[in-house]
Amino acid sequence: MTEHEDSVAHVAHGEKLQKVLARLGLASRRDAETWISEGRVKVNGSVASLGQRVESQDAIAIDGRLIKREEPGQIVRRVLIYNKPEGEICTRNDPEGRPTIFDRLPRLKEGRWINVGRLDINTTGLLLFTTDGELANRLMHPSYEMDREYAVRVRGEVTEEMLERLKTGVMLEDGPARFTDIQEAPGGEGLNHWYHCVVMEGRNREVRRLWESQGVVVSRLKRVRFGPVFMTSDLPMGRWREMGQGEVNILSEEVGLKPVALPELKTRTKEKIERMQRKAAKPVRNDRRPRVLRPADEADVRSESPRAPRDTGARKPRPAGSRGTPLAERPSDNRRPGKPGSDAGRGSAADKPRKGGGGAGRRRREP
Repeated sequence: MTEHEDSVAHVAHGEKLQKVLARLGLASRRDAETWISEGRVKVNGSVASLGQRVESQDAIAIDGRLIKREEPGQIVRRVLIYNKPEGEICTRNDPEGRPTIFDRLPRLKEGRWINVGRLDINTTGLLLFTTDGELANRLMHPSYEMDREYAVRVRGEVTEEMLERLKTGVMLEDGPARFTDIQEAPGGEGLNHWYHCVVMEGRNREVRRLWESQGVVVSRLKRVRFGPVFMTSDLPMGRWREMGQGEVNILSEEVGLKPVALPELKTRTKEKIERMQRKAAKPVRNDRRPRVLRPADEADVRSESPRAPRDTGARKPRPAGSRGTPLAERPSDNRRPGKPGSDAGRGSAADKPRKGGGGAGRRRREP
């Protein structure tokens, strides 16, 4: 065998299986690798292996269900901005029946929403979803340096030495970690203080563990920025908004992807989405009154007394500015530089509210 023939014989054909699954919008590449390792994926009837390459004619099945293959030109790249409330978990199905981050999202006829990273059950704020697995994978991958900014309320005494240690780096159970930036924010009473801090990774409970390593407790945590995307007060808790073409293009360029045109929607579909958007603009309300148990004798007295007529008058208007969740202001000296006319560097939700419930703006990469 000649040298040329030997080199040709070792050329890898096809595309890696986990990359294909991510591109089809079935999962992020990391989740796809987990599925393959667990033996849930089969190729042409045989259990797949991690790193296996597939071609267009190969049949792929997940949990026994055959996957419909699409051509690369048919990739649909949609992105949602979601304001996660406390109490929701980042999973599709919870054995305990708790609410999940997918419960409020619009349903898709094809593909699925992929969450870009996770927030723990007690953390609120910005969470991105996309139908493009490759976009999700790049946004989460450390090599693309998507920084995350959080508004944190800390209970306990915080000294300058502690802040310096948190920026220099501390050793956690899973390795060294640090904040790339910390700025004190207005608000807080007594031993409660607000800070805005930035991390470059998405490790499990990293922000909480960093503060706890200094002997203080995080009493409230909200993500207010992911890369070039900011959360604003225009998007109420528990609601979502879909990004427009320009915003999706900016987000794609941040991770080196070419723009993909949003799918053309039928008139009825557009009207339905617009109705859902208007509904999403209203804050989630919980009007259920707590049940109060009374002694039996007190209940008897109440049942004998005549019932007062129900007030059918108009409801009192809500006070102005009561919508949304109060959030510490982002310090003005912590704004990221950006190009003229862009949205980057305008601060977080509490700094300067912007219409549209968050959005993407170009940013300048930190050295």
